[in-house]
Order: sequence, then C-alpha cells, then structure tokens
Amino acid sequence: MSLTTTTRGPGDPRRRRVLAGGAAALLTGGGALLTGCSDDPGPHDERSSAEERLRARAGRDSAALLERYDATIGAHAALAERLRPLRAEVARHAAALGARASSASPSASGSTSPSGPSASVSPGKAGPAVPKDEKAALAALADAERRTADTHTAALASAPPELARLLASVAASGAAHAYLLGGVA
Repeated sequence: MSLTTTTRGPGDPRRRRVLAGGAAALLTGGGALLTGCSDDPGPHDERSSAEERLRARAGRDSAALLERYDATIGAHAALAERLRPLRAEVARHAAALGARASSASPSASGSTSPSGPSASVSPGKAGPAVPKDEKAALAALADAERRTADTHTAALASAPPELARLLASVAASGAAHAYLLGGVA
C-alpha cells in the first residue's frame, strides 16, 4: 500500500497556479524584502566587529610576546635551545589569533648592545629590553607570559564561544610557559 497519492481533488491548486502565485507574491512583496537591506550594521555585524577587535588585540599581545622571545634569544644565545619550543608555541598562538608573526627564528648568535645599566636590546631594531643576567631575562619572560595569559583570560568574558575557547587554551598554555620558565609567583 502506497502512502503517497497522486490524485488531486477538484479544489486542489495546480502546480502552475502555485508557482504563478508565488512569483506574484514575490514581485509585489519584493520591494518590502529589498527595503530590509541597508548599510546599517545589525546586531550580528556589531558582534562580529567586536570579535574581530578582540581577536586583533589578542593577536597583538601574542605577537608582542613573540618579539620578547626573539629579543631574549638574541640577547642570550645560551638560552636558545631552552626557549625555542616555547617560542614556537607562542608563534602558533599568534598565528591562530591572526597576528602577523615573524616566521623566521631568531639567530642564536645575536649580539647585544646595552641600553641601560642592566638591560640590552636586540640589534637592528628597537625591541623589548632584555636584562643582561640570564636568570633575570627568564624572569622577565615569565612575567610577560603571565601578563599575556592574564590579558587573554580577562578577555574571555566578552568573547564569543569559539574565540573564548581559543583564548582559554592560549592563556592556559601561557601560564604553563611561565611555570616552565621558573616564574612561579
């Protein structure tokens, strides 16, 4: 026994009438449909714009942390092997957040030029100040990791779910990096 029927009753509309009626409704109501489109940002546009700003800010924070890693590795070649895996993670975080991270790893044989009594910067560009003492440099890097993780954590409240998950993951990784660098408060 078939569940579908192909017979039509005398009052059932024909296919052509349905299509013609739909086309007429579209033509007469089309003006109303088109007037609904405007350049005014709706709530969805505002949310996506806020998300883009939040992602860009988080990306800049991660890119700045990556620059600090580069400066530290450039100033202390002996720390390069220890810092390279952490730097690679930070570079992936920056890329995931849309930041333009430098893809080249810093040279392990970079020289330093003093810019103050206890700090040096990497040559060729004005980067973050790096303490001359290796332990102090690691502590400064751990502090930068912690600050960046705290910033990402604070942004969770206003982030949409997908970005919040990414920020939470990056913040947790940053907290682990701070711990591994010996910067436990």
